[in-house]
Amino acid sequence: MDAILRKYTSLDEMKADEYRYWQSRPVHERMDAVEEMIQAAYELKGWEIKPDGPRLQRPFVRIPCPWR
Repeated sequence: MDAILRKYTSLDEMKADEYRYWQSRPVHERMDAVEEMIQAAYELKGWEIKPDGPRLQRPFVRIPCPWR
């Protein structure tokens, strides 16, 4: 697989391209990416994930919703 190098002129352009990329991926691939990020966050905190424990139950950090 060849690597693709892209040059962006603005952060908004880069974020829009990243959003389009993730929307084009199948759900199972996006869920795998979320699981990988959760594992990385646990490692940064020095916590251990139980191998048979339930996953993706609640957010790692709660963010208030401004329109509620």
